[in-house]
Amino acid sequence: MTIRAYVPLVGFVVPTVIIGYGIVIPRSCIAGVNELTIGFASSIVGACVAYGLGVRAALRGRQT
Repeated sequence: MTIRAYVPLVGFVVPTVIIGYGIVIPRSCIAGVNELTIGFASSIVGACVAYGLGVRAALRGRQT
């Protein structure tokens, strides 16, 4: 697996975390650690897992 395949994932995760946890959540009524901020984090982790499995499946399909 190449690092180049994960550049789009980094391009999604880094701004999402910076904007979400750095700007939006602290200024809203859900500030702090609660169910909503944990749910937001789990959605980002889920996107990373899905992307990683998709890249792995695509690379495996290309090699056969």
